[in-house]
Amino acid sequence: MASDLPLSAFRIFEAAARRRSFKEAAGELNLSASAVSHAMSKLEESLGVPLFERVGQGIAPTTAGEALLDHVSRAFAELHRGLDMISTRGSQLLRLHCAPSFAAQWLTPRLAGFLRDHPGMEVRLAAGMDYARFTNDEFDADIVYGPPRGEGLLRMPLGVETVTPLCDPSRAEQIKKPSDLFRHPLIQSDTKLVRWPHWFDKNGLTAPASAALRFDRSFLALTGAADGLGVALESTRLAEREMTIGRLVAPLAGRSVDIHYTGHHLVFPPSSRRREPLRIFARWLARELSVSPSSELE
Repeated sequence: MASDLPLSAFRIFEAAARRRSFKEAAGELNLSASAVSHAMSKLEESLGVPLFERVGQGIAPTTAGEALLDHVSRAFAELHRGLDMISTRGSQLLRLHCAPSFAAQWLTPRLAGFLRDHPGMEVRLAAGMDYARFTNDEFDADIVYGPPRGEGLLRMPLGVETVTPLCDPSRAEQIKKPSDLFRHPLIQSDTKLVRWPHWFDKNGLTAPASAALRFDRSFLALTGAADGLGVALESTRLAEREMTIGRLVAPLAGRSVDIHYTGHHLVFPPSSRRREPLRIFARWLARELSVSPSSELE
């Protein structure tokens, strides 16, 4: 009987029919392609009607599949609206995962302003280098460093960042040109996409064989540079607070070639885009960073 079928079967069906691919549906739902195929075979058997047909290298819903997709899509949308309506706390809670340095250096200092401008909102923030997998509905979104991973995720680039040498003011007085850096300890962030060899190459120089100090987080490199340990090659966005209060300066600003790149993205599964807290946060994030908000959340 159709009434005995689990809700998960229809969730898998909706993803496969919408994406026209068992493989892409599997990526979105964090399942294997064979598990999706098996679930759809059981659903077709239970309903007594084929829901998919082979089209070239992919699949497409049959006429019956298209009809079912229309109803299932509207049913899930209505279910989400109902859950948000009755769960007052849940509808106001943003569950966010974030890259550690972005969380510590940029996001956390601004959360007070965000919460002040959006009374009633709650934020649960977790930081870690591992990307959120969205397998158990624990997070609504993730701010990731580096290329976004995971099939089926939606993304919003968080703008271009400038990477340049940064150090404390007293050390900066001794650095007038790029080659002056050879006389100072260099601090390397091991997880950064942009490293000292890239910067020296851009400026027509050969980087030293190794950095004097190595850290696995940008916020540690920035703290070390501000405390006088050496020169860090870091994003001015992450160093904004220290630069504003004068603990860090860019000694070669206007006298060297900086590196510009898009380092961070807001990523989220399609199921999260219906949640109003994520919509509110993404619009706020876009305004703060002067970037275009994701069209997927409109």
